[in-house]
Amino acid sequence: MLPLILLLVAGGGASSTAEASGDGCRVGCPLALASYYFSAESNLTFIASLFNFPDYTPLLPYNPNITDPNYVLTGTRVSVPFNCSCRSLPADPASTFLAGSLAHPLSGSQTYADVASEFANLTTAAWLEATNAYPADKLPASGTINVTVNCSCGDKSVSPRYGLFITYPLWDGETLASAAEQYGFSSPEQMELFRRYNPGMDGASGKGIVFIPVKDTDGSYRPLESARQKMRKSVSFSSPEDSVQLASASQAEGIKVDRSIEFSYEELSEATDNFSMEHKIGQGGYGSVYYAELRGEKAAIKKMDTKASQEFLAELKVLTHVHHLNLVRLIGFCVESCLFLVYEFIENGNLSEHLRGKGYEPLSWASRIRIALDSARGLEYIHEHTVPLYVHRDIKSANILIDKDFRAKVADFGLAKLSEIGATSQSFPTRIVGTFGYMPPEYARYGEVSPKVDVYAFGIVLYELLSAKDAIVRSTESTGAQSLVYLFEDTLSMPDPKEALQKLIDPRLGGDYPIDSVLKIAYLARSCTHEEPSMRPTMRSVVVALMALSSKDHELTRGLELSPRELRSG
Repeated sequence: MLPLILLLVAGGGASSTAEASGDGCRVGCPLALASYYFSAESNLTFIASLFNFPDYTPLLPYNPNITDPNYVLTGTRVSVPFNCSCRSLPADPASTFLAGSLAHPLSGSQTYADVASEFANLTTAAWLEATNAYPADKLPASGTINVTVNCSCGDKSVSPRYGLFITYPLWDGETLASAAEQYGFSSPEQMELFRRYNPGMDGASGKGIVFIPVKDTDGSYRPLESARQKMRKSVSFSSPEDSVQLASASQAEGIKVDRSIEFSYEELSEATDNFSMEHKIGQGGYGSVYYAELRGEKAAIKKMDTKASQEFLAELKVLTHVHHLNLVRLIGFCVESCLFLVYEFIENGNLSEHLRGKGYEPLSWASRIRIALDSARGLEYIHEHTVPLYVHRDIKSANILIDKDFRAKVADFGLAKLSEIGATSQSFPTRIVGTFGYMPPEYARYGEVSPKVDVYAFGIVLYELLSAKDAIVRSTESTGAQSLVYLFEDTLSMPDPKEALQKLIDPRLGGDYPIDSVLKIAYLARSCTHEEPSMRPTMRSVVVALMALSSKDHELTRGLELSPRELRSG
């Protein structure tokens, strides 16, 4: 396979690409650089877009010679950061090599040669064809291909001093020696080092790529990491910014993982029998969940899709700082090969399963009130007692876990959607995520986020606790699907809501519930699901109301009978 890769990348000339970039590799490195030749048709925004950056800002730290981003001389070499991962050929998965893979949209009648030209010879037409499923003569008029740019993470047999390399395509008249000289390497000893990093390229001129050790943004050479260290960081992020962020330090910038353990991939793999189906306990929006016993503690391991790097970093940032009895506890994390979050294992399933799943005993009325109060306390904590404050954005019965004592913990194994609230703003626009049926109008329509988004979703959960119905009730009648909000609104608007409510109450309760308490919970849920966010109570008010209801002292139950104004004031 080595000769094939040599020919494909070098365009037929001698090249050490496969060897230097790690044919037979096991793991890559989080950062490599590409040397992009700046032509008259180029600009930094265009170059950034080729490497999947939204703008050229991430390029600037690696190009201190560019003082004016709007004016770059033709012929300038622009250094572009990217993630260097261990990859394989579609036609031969057993053959692995180090490269960055960049999503590139096709337009019009582009050919592989056109795309290679856009990337300033950092790749070749033959290499593009070898690393994509489309034959050269059957490229679609529109669609996306992977642009593979080879890279190097260093070689311990050559030197442990160098761990950051730039992929440098030779242009007309350039040789290995002239390229090395541009980066301050010219002595006989240094040139011998270069030859060892690039065997077979000593006599090449104007063709092929070479790998050159370069200094990091702090002006020093990054030392070669061990294979284990590289595995800790070599995750293929969906966003280049995330890759650069994680590569900037031994852990993601701005994240202090206090109280959290960094596990090795080997330890997680061994604990789950190589992530076997026997250990799999769930599937979420961004990956799978596995049961394991780690260091004497039962754990749930969320193995996340590498495209979920932003969600991983956001959840890690939040859960390492947020600790509460009614929030699922993050034990640790791992960034070797994939993204992993390790949580405490809650062994009694989730609320949705207890309400509607098979094989579960009916929840008593007292258990339902306790679960509601526990969940409300968890939400109150992230809304009012953390710095900064957070909104969960995906509250639902499936994300409320139940332990063996029937106490509840707020979790999110499917979507990591905790969002910061600015100190001065009460709401802010964002992309819409979450679960249909739990989204309030202002969020579903305009993407406006505030703590009242969680309050609304919690109101739906209260309705679920009363009825054991899904958030969206599907009917065989002509009315079709109906939200629990409208179902209960119609019921509470009837002349005798107590009597009407009994038709909605979970029949598995068997009538073993105080109808006055049921009515109070229904009214509380209606307040939480008010169409106007300002008319909904705070979670603090909800906690107070539920505490009063759960108290054995009947005098305290009067505290639930709050006016809408008292509920909103919190």
